[in-house]
Amino acid sequence: MAALFAGIDGGQSSTIAVVLDERGTLLGRGTAGPSDHVDEPPTTQRAAEACESALAEALIAARVPGDSTLAAVVVGLSGYEGNWHGREPAFGGVTVRYKHDTVIALAGAIRERPAAVVIAGTGSVAYGESGVRDPIRVGGFGYLFGDEGSSYAIARTALAGAMRMTDRGVLTDLGSAALAFFDCSDLRALARAVSLRQIGRPQLAGFARVVFDAARLGDPEAAAIVDDAAAALAGLAQLVVEQLGDADVPAIPVAFVGGAMDNVELRVAATRRLESATPLARVVAPAFEPAVGAAFLAFDAAGVARPPA
Repeated sequence: MAALFAGIDGGQSSTIAVVLDERGTLLGRGTAGPSDHVDEPPTTQRAAEACESALAEALIAARVPGDSTLAAVVVGLSGYEGNWHGREPAFGGVTVRYKHDTVIALAGAIRERPAAVVIAGTGSVAYGESGVRDPIRVGGFGYLFGDEGSSYAIARTALAGAMRMTDRGVLTDLGSAALAFFDCSDLRALARAVSLRQIGRPQLAGFARVVFDAARLGDPEAAAIVDDAAAALAGLAQLVVEQLGDADVPAIPVAFVGGAMDNVELRVAATRRLESATPLARVVAPAFEPAVGAAFLAFDAAGVARPPA
């Protein structure tokens, strides 16, 4: 009977599941909607349903034999602090472990320790492991109090600036783009729609793509917003790296992951700022996506040695 190992990356905008076999071969991948549970009622099923749906799709894609069994499932959830909010996902009695999304991101991105990872998606957070001391987490205080450098923060900053300019009778290029993107008549209507949750955080964060495009085309306001975001992300990474620093370690690998980091300009600017701020940091490309990192941790949960490569 073949054993399978599943990893799930439950994010604020989407959920991704992967299934690996004992050799570490990726057999199937599935996606679903957001697993974000912030602002959801105590009885929410959204995260559970997203995780179940993504894993079911991954198993279908894997075309696994009927006698195959899941040895373990590890779920990395954005904002997870030790307690599942709402209904837990049902995976048929298999061993299940829940982790903060930073843990699975680092497990997939970098194999060696010490190492650090910065997630910049709908939210933002930095995390590092030394291999001998307690892990370090910086940022990740959510959209009300933090998430600096994230897609949400980039969109919020751009929209807030555009709204302030309308008080001066000026509709900026970003403001005009926002009206078209969200199909709103004016920016006050947009603000109301967000307050009434007619426009959710993932949709709002999606406006960051427009800001990225505007920056690339030379809009100075957009370029300044992206540069500030890069500085914020580099700052999160620097705090982790300096706390991980050790006289015996010449440089600590750092990986930037998350949807916002798909933007080349943001990634390059954050890399440049981090490496100029501290010689301890060595930015590397992530080896695997966070969902694969969760699957690696599923090997640990099942008491099976991880595949060597």
